[in-house]
Amino acid sequence: MKIKLIVCIISLFSVLSFGQTKEVDYEVGVKKDFTTFFESIKEKNIEKAVGFIYPKYVNAITREQVFNVLNLSYNNPAFVTDIQKFTIEEIGRPELINGEYFLIIHYSFTMKFKVDWKVIHDAVLVKQKMDDAVISGYGKENVTYFNEGDYYVINADMKACAVSRNKKSWTFLIIEKDYRPELINVLPEKIRETL
Repeated sequence: MKIKLIVCIISLFSVLSFGQTKEVDYEVGVKKDFTTFFESIKEKNIEKAVGFIYPKYVNAITREQVFNVLNLSYNNPAFVTDIQKFTIEEIGRPELINGEYFLIIHYSFTMKFKVDWKVIHDAVLVKQKMDDAVISGYGKENVTYFNEGDYYVINADMKACAVSRNKKSWTFLIIEKDYRPELINVLPEKIRETL
């Protein structure tokens, strides 16, 4: 009787260990690829970053538009961004839908954001719009403006959708409320409902 109990416990331990190994494998891949994607943006390597964006999204709005948006946001001499404290907070479980695995990532970062107002036409008007956009995008409680130095510090809590065919190589979509209408034709309804 004791031997059967020991065999049962060993079998149960083996099954649980195998299940945990599979979970760790996809999480390791997601963390590695998402960190590389994020570091590419931080280092202003836009070409490399675009390679990590979900191809169906890139095809829906064209590679050129994606490249232009990232360049305008992160590689624009008028905007100085310094991304710090990037952390992946939580990785959801992959869900297989139509031959692709989807999961949601919760992540956060702190960013110092400064605008070179000397190169901006009608700087006063643009500054007000910039204040509104930054607060609308990240929430008033997450944005601090420093008069001395004329810069913002933004604490962002964000979501991204990771997609893979094999649970090893992942591509991503950053989930922002401004882009949600574009996701209707790209992400399955079941995933959109969780956003």
